[in-house]
Amino acid sequence: MRPLFRQTLLFLLPLLAACSNLSEVKVTNYLHPYRIDINQGNYLTQDMVAQLKPGQSKEQVRFILGSPLIVDSFHGGDRWDYLYRLERGTGDVQTRRLVVFFADGKLSRVGGDVAAGSAADLAAPAAATAKVINIDGAPAAAK
Repeated sequence: MRPLFRQTLLFLLPLLAACSNLSEVKVTNYLHPYRIDINQGNYLTQDMVAQLKPGQSKEQVRFILGSPLIVDSFHGGDRWDYLYRLERGTGDVQTRRLVVFFADGKLSRVGGDVAAGSAADLAAPAAATAKVINIDGAPAAAK
């Protein structure tokens, strides 16, 4: 039993020593783990912004857009900030910002990078604006 152990040990030691020179090769260079998409904040659509009209109350705006992420308490709560951040697993980051201003408890103006949808977009049925994506590459059949 002893000679077999020694022969195996003498065979494996040079192999293990050779593996110590592979310090520059890293497994993370070849493996790419799955990273999830991270959504933070209030997701706002053009349809939601298009429903806002000057003179609406704070309750109506909160019903349409949801609770604001930031309420400016220094100016009596007359400014609401809606922020949205999407960080994709690939590293791409998308941010959106919408600021709603009130005067005397009524909506006075809206600013930010989320534009309201046009009247034609809002009047079109949802089925007409839906997109069909084929995975197999064949052309989509029109409905």
